Amino acid sequence: MKTLYLDIFSGISGDMFIGALIDLGVDTHKLEYELGKLKLDGYHLHVSRQERQGIAGVKFDVHLAHDHDHHHGHEHDHGHEHPHEHGHEHHHHGEHDHHHDRGHAHHHEHDEHDHSHDDSRNFADIKKLITRSKLSPWVKKQAIAIFQRIADAEGKIHGKPPSEVHFHEVGAVDSIVDIVGACIGLELLGKPRVLAAPVTEGTGWIKCAHGRFPIPAPATLAILGAQGIGVTQCDEPHELVTPTGAALLAEFVEEFQPISGIVAEKIGFGLGTRENKTRPNVLRAVLGNQSKVQGPKSKAADAVASKLDWETDRVAVLETNLDDVSGEVLGHFVERALTAGALDVFHTPIQMKKNRPGVLLTVLCAETDADKFSELLLRETSAFGVRRTTAERRKLRREFTTVKTRYGNVTVKLGSLDGRIVQATPEFESCKQIATKAKVPLKQVYEAALKAAKI
Repeated sequence: MKTLYLDIFSGISGDMFIGALIDLGVDTHKLEYELGKLKLDGYHLHVSRQERQGIAGVKFDVHLAHDHDHHHGHEHDHGHEHPHEHGHEHHHHGEHDHHHDRGHAHHHEHDEHDHSHDDSRNFADIKKLITRSKLSPWVKKQAIAIFQRIADAEGKIHGKPPSEVHFHEVGAVDSIVDIVGACIGLELLGKPRVLAAPVTEGTGWIKCAHGRFPIPAPATLAILGAQGIGVTQCDEPHELVTPTGAALLAEFVEEFQPISGIVAEKIGFGLGTRENKTRPNVLRAVLGNQSKVQGPKSKAADAVASKLDWETDRVAVLETNLDDVSGEVLGHFVERALTAGALDVFHTPIQMKKNRPGVLLTVLCAETDADKFSELLLRETSAFGVRRTTAERRKLRREFTTVKTRYGNVTVKLGSLDGRIVQATPEFESCKQIATKAKVPLKQVYEAALKAAKI
C-alpha cells in the first residue's frame, strides 16, 4: 500500500500541503477542475516553482479576484497583526483567531472577497456547500470531517455548540479551497496511507481581538489535543502549524513517528511564503512503500515479493491472558469490540501458571484504535494488562460480485492476486436470506454460489 510520509519539521498549513502534493505529481488542472465542482467564484489558482533556503518546491496560492495585492493571505499578513505568520496561509493568521475573533483586523479583507458571505458562514453553510457539490463521496466526507474538527475546537474555546460557531477566515473562499483542495489532492494521489513526523511548533505570540496568545494558537492546540496528538516546540520564533494544518493532521495521519522503513519513490516540497530563521519554510512529503529494515537476503526476497499486487497494511495486535473470566463476559466483550470497529476478536484456550486453564483474548484493530480497544479490554474484562504489537498484513485485492444460482442471486466476495481470482467466499447473510426464502439447506446455496463463481 502506498504511504505518504509528512516530514513536518517546519510545520504544516493547507497551502503547503497542497503544494507538496502537486510536487509529488498531482495534476494542477485536474485539481482545478475538481475544485470547480464547488461552484465557488472570485478566485483563481496560482502554482509556481520557488526556493526556500536553497530547497526547490511548489508554492500554491489562491488569488482572490477582489484583492489584487494580497495573494491567498500568504502575503497579506505583512504589516498586519500577525507578523509571525508570514509564510503559511490565510487561515493561520486567522483560523486560530479568525473564527473566535470576529473583530480581527483583517477579516474585512476576506469579507469582500466572497460577497460578504464569509463573515456569516457557519459549519452548516459550509457542509451544505460541499454536500451539494458534485465532488466524489470520499472528498465530501473528508472535507466535512475537517471542518467538523475545526468547529468542535472553536466550540470548546468559546463554550458554544459546534453548530453555532461562525467561521470567518476559514469560511472564506481561499480557506475552503485549501481544505477541499487538500482532500482532492490526496484522492488524486490514490488515497495513500498517511504517516507524519512528530508535530513541531514554533514559539512566540499571536495577536487577536482578545489580546495576545502564545503559540500554539488556541484552535491549533485544541484540534491536536482532541485527537491525542502531542506538540513539541522548537526555537523557530514563528507559528509553524496552522489550524488548517492541524485539522489535516488530525484527520489523515495514522501515526506520528520518525520515518521508518519508507522506500522513497517520490519526494515533494510544499513552500510557505516566509523565510524562516532556523529552518527552511517547507513541508517535505515522501511518497513510497513502507517495509521493515532488512538485511541483504531479505531485501532480495522482498524484491520478488514486491512484484505481487497484493495489498499491504499494518494492524495493532492486542493480547491478554485471562484465567478468571466467564464465558458470558467473553461473549459480551467480543460483541462490543466488533461493534466498536475491531477487525477481529477471538479467544484461544491456553494453560497458565499453576496449571490453571485460561484463554488468550486477542483483538486485531487499526493502529490508530489501539488505545481505544486497550481501554475496552481493561474495563470490560478481568485483565490487569494488555500486550500490544504491530503486525504487517498481506491481503488479496477484494471485490464483491453477484452470482446467479437456481435459488436466487448471491453476493460473493472475490480475492485476486496478480489479476487472477484465487479465493471466493459467498456472503453468509446473502446465503441465509436465499436459503430461508427458497426453503433449502444453507450449505446448498453456499455450494451453488461457489459453483457459479467458477473458482
